[in-house]
Amino acid sequence: MKIICLTEETVETLYLLGREDFILGVSQYVERPPEAKKHPIVSQFIRSDIEKIVAMKPDLVIGFSDLQKDIASELIGRGVSVLVTNQRSLDEILNNILLISRLVGEEQKGLDLVSLFKSKMDAIKRKSDLFKFRPKVYFEEWDHPRFSCIRWVSELIEVCGGVNIFSDKVGSLAKEREVNDEEIIFKNPDLIFGCWCGKKVNLDSFMTRYPNVNAIQNKCIWELPPAIFLQPGPALFIDGLDQMFEKIETVANLTA
Repeated sequence: MKIICLTEETVETLYLLGREDFILGVSQYVERPPEAKKHPIVSQFIRSDIEKIVAMKPDLVIGFSDLQKDIASELIGRGVSVLVTNQRSLDEILNNILLISRLVGEEQKGLDLVSLFKSKMDAIKRKSDLFKFRPKVYFEEWDHPRFSCIRWVSELIEVCGGVNIFSDKVGSLAKEREVNDEEIIFKNPDLIFGCWCGKKVNLDSFMTRYPNVNAIQNKCIWELPPAIFLQPGPALFIDGLDQMFEKIETVANLTA
């Protein structure tokens, strides 16, 4: 089978399933694992080289989210088989791993992988349940306009013992997650994560915006890598859980 992956998480999943030999082309943003960069680049996120993809004659093109609907439509119109998933929660991400494993004939490996990730989440949750204080967390995905985190990140925050201050704004569309400075200041987060999609976080900007909130007063502000937290795939469980838990635990112990 020859598969073109329009986003990162499918690439990492195929490597973890031992089926990287199926990968025909990838997104230019692929980072995990590093060796995946050797594959031909055929796509950005909302733009793809349709002619190149068609010429490569893939058996399947796998994409993610409604933002790739135009790419999918054009490829389907050119006779290409396309699968576009729309996972938004941690459970949906795990189910998508199972789906990919079945597609490539590695269902048992997929089941084992999902079992491992669930066990890790349970272990982290048992630790965070012991916190005497659950820090309030502001996770910023973009700065102008301000966007808070998507659903899977919000759920990750909760597993790791934090409280997403915008848990009521976790929709799949960016406009559903738009927030403003007045709201952020009023909610007074104990911890701030900056994780901007496509550019480095300017941590000093938070200090200028919110000098009096707890997170700034206690210097509890960190940048998180978008390659781990802003893609709905294995990276969240392999590295994201540990990185987020470490920071939230630090703040929980500081303010307990």
